[in-house]
Amino acid sequence: MKTVFMVAEKPSLAQSIAKILSRGSMSSHKGLNGACSVHEYMGTFAGQPVRFKMTSVCGHVMTLDFLGKYNKWDKVDPAELFSQAPTEKKEANPKLNMVKFLQVEGRGCDYIVLWLDCDKEGENICFEVLDAVLPVMNKAHSGEKTVFRARFSSITDTDICKAMACLGEPDHNEALSVDARQELDLRIGCAFTRFQTKYFQGKYGDLDSSLISFGPCQTPTLGFCVERHDKIQSFKPETYWVLQAKVNAEKDKSLLLDWDRVRVFDREIAQMFLNMTKLEKEAQVEATSRKEKAKQRPLALNTVEMLRVASSALGMGPQHAMQTAERLYTQGYISYPRTETTHYPENFDLKASLRQQANHPYWADTVKQLLTEGINRPRKGHDAGDHPPITPMRSATEDELGGDAWRLYEYITRHFIATVSHDCKYLQSTISFRIGPELFTCSGKTVISPGFTEIMPWQSVPLEESLPTCQRGDTFPVGEVKMLEKQTNPPDYLTEAELITLMEKHGIGTDASIPVHINNICQRNYVSVESGRRLKPTNLGIVLVHGYYKIDAELVLPTIRSAVEKQLNLIAQGKADYRQVLGHTLDVFKRKFHYFVDSIAGMDELMEVSFSPLAATGKPLSRCGKCHRFMKYIQAKPSRLHCSHCDETYTLPQNGTIKLYKELRCPLDDFELVLWSSGSRGKSYPLCPYCYNHPPFRDMKKGMGCNECTHPTCQHSLSMLGIGQCVECESGILVLDPTSGPKWKVACNKCNVVAHCFENAHRVRVSADTCNTCEAALLDVDFNKAKSPLPGDETQHTGCVFCDPVFQELVELKHATSCHPMHRGGPGRRQGRGRARGRRPPGKPNPRRPKDKMSALAAYFV
Repeated sequence: MKTVFMVAEKPSLAQSIAKILSRGSMSSHKGLNGACSVHEYMGTFAGQPVRFKMTSVCGHVMTLDFLGKYNKWDKVDPAELFSQAPTEKKEANPKLNMVKFLQVEGRGCDYIVLWLDCDKEGENICFEVLDAVLPVMNKAHSGEKTVFRARFSSITDTDICKAMACLGEPDHNEALSVDARQELDLRIGCAFTRFQTKYFQGKYGDLDSSLISFGPCQTPTLGFCVERHDKIQSFKPETYWVLQAKVNAEKDKSLLLDWDRVRVFDREIAQMFLNMTKLEKEAQVEATSRKEKAKQRPLALNTVEMLRVASSALGMGPQHAMQTAERLYTQGYISYPRTETTHYPENFDLKASLRQQANHPYWADTVKQLLTEGINRPRKGHDAGDHPPITPMRSATEDELGGDAWRLYEYITRHFIATVSHDCKYLQSTISFRIGPELFTCSGKTVISPGFTEIMPWQSVPLEESLPTCQRGDTFPVGEVKMLEKQTNPPDYLTEAELITLMEKHGIGTDASIPVHINNICQRNYVSVESGRRLKPTNLGIVLVHGYYKIDAELVLPTIRSAVEKQLNLIAQGKADYRQVLGHTLDVFKRKFHYFVDSIAGMDELMEVSFSPLAATGKPLSRCGKCHRFMKYIQAKPSRLHCSHCDETYTLPQNGTIKLYKELRCPLDDFELVLWSSGSRGKSYPLCPYCYNHPPFRDMKKGMGCNECTHPTCQHSLSMLGIGQCVECESGILVLDPTSGPKWKVACNKCNVVAHCFENAHRVRVSADTCNTCEAALLDVDFNKAKSPLPGDETQHTGCVFCDPVFQELVELKHATSCHPMHRGGPGRRQGRGRARGRRPPGKPNPRRPKDKMSALAAYFV
């Protein structure tokens, strides 16, 4: 029997699709990577009985990166990244072993059906999956089609079954356009980012940003925010004057009239008009009008409009809103949330989607009335040819979804119901009055039919007082005429909603990437999100944009990126050559990069005004091993130590606190040690600033503290404080934290595992002896007599934390509350549970400790 292998983009999506296609009769099991499940069931395919295997990936399988030395900032000139640096596809998340997982599950299959998201990124992932699976599939007979693509817009029985019945092929051109974007963003972004980060962080100490990044889309996005900031700063308020009149329409009721001239900027002229009108006692009706008007129902909802409303009305950032929408989609509540289309296709079953909401407690009455009286065909919007507009696919309650998911779902549903509702109709009445030589007007609105505003009450026509019935020639007594002095106001900072509109208008990013670019400029400390979700540029963001304008305005203007996006779309449509577009664009930016490097002094002049040099930043902390003067600790991101006498800067571990470590010195270079800590519940370790930046031994890498140092005799090194192999990661060693008493800790020097042990012990030392069972170093523990947990009132005990039954009750395993980025479980010397103490004879086997021996440290996780 043949096998059909099917792959979706997310585990929850795979489960939903398999459940629909198998009608619930499927078996499931976890895959080897622990993240993706495999669902199996029997069925028919191409008219023959087959076995179906449904699984998923977790987004992109592969990512583009540079090879070898080109990944190291200090090894190559950033200019080489434009053309000389070779790239390769690497696994996006190596811990998931996604390629191996796909090959194991896809081995021996006869057909593959790709259920990836139906956009350009999804198309690109299709080919990543095919690259992994095709080599291990059964060979096809001559001319037999084995690769299929399912296209769908929602997780409903109808849409999924229809997609299965109408399988197509993956689009290679769309996948190539994504490859081109990835390579352009990698090469251009890395070159500019590396150069300006190294240049400015080497000169200024209070930039407060760990990365001075540049992005072909990110930088124009920041440019919009700074452009608005500049308008605010350069704004000069002007004084103007307006006339305001009141007429007594009825008893105890007056009408406030608006001046037809609106405003004048000359006070004497305004005073002249006031004097003339003040002489009049009556206002004469010049004209009246009553017109029936309509407020149009909204267009069908696309991604950009959803993000705008989420930010302006729901207070949700664009990236958070997009993630929430994606969860609602994978759970089957809404259709695909990434679409540029605002027009429903003619064959879209609007009534079926509306019926889903007929019993909802909030809008059942409105929906039932529409179904009874007949729905109104949605307005004709823009058909981008991708997906239908965002539509609710099944009913949900606030208790079912809760929080932001419910608020976004409620808006999407109300918006959909509004698109098939009638327009809001109202009567607008206007009366024009003459007071002396001047004309004044008042108007009012009366709702005739609320239409769609019943379901979207925030869009309703505001209630206004009804106007009196009158005709031309009628007169009303003038109650008051006065002159008001006002000033023009500056524009406010851009809201996220306004920024999204500008990005869409100028072609910066796509509906999927716009939230990412906005999030990036916030994360990089280029803008801060103020009340009302307004984006206020920081000093760093302002200086960067002004610097780009000074050197090369095209680096920050939206024009060049918009042109690149058009070329990428032509690749997707098969109308442009991938290599030619890539080569031409990289050549343009390479020239711009060289000019930028040659002209960097122009931006540096702006930096000097806003930021302080390294030598004038920070506070004295530890002594330099070369000149023995105090180095200054610069706390702003990225935190580092700077010796102004030697003009040397030493990077430090991030995301923690740094303090002097007992004024102890490194035996190798005489630098004073510092202690890095992630907090009382986390881990800490000492480090030598010089060794951390310049590894002293061949088996050490840059960024290693004393807990990874292989110095054979230093009292702070791994050799003296290491205990045994970590119980979780393969390459880490558990190291005693000698500063942690009386709440003693043992922490992995690679991952974030922390073992709390021997609380209230007076002293804990690592013994020179090792365990006979697992070769881990033994610990000598001294307890205070009053608080000793040892049996028989003993105060001292030596044993193995893995094997000793006395110690098993005194150790508990946790995860550190935060983790230094260096602890990524990278390659290291493979060891057994014993530490590297230089005592094991060469060639001696290094046995793994049995599972039951892990019980002491694997007690529970936090």
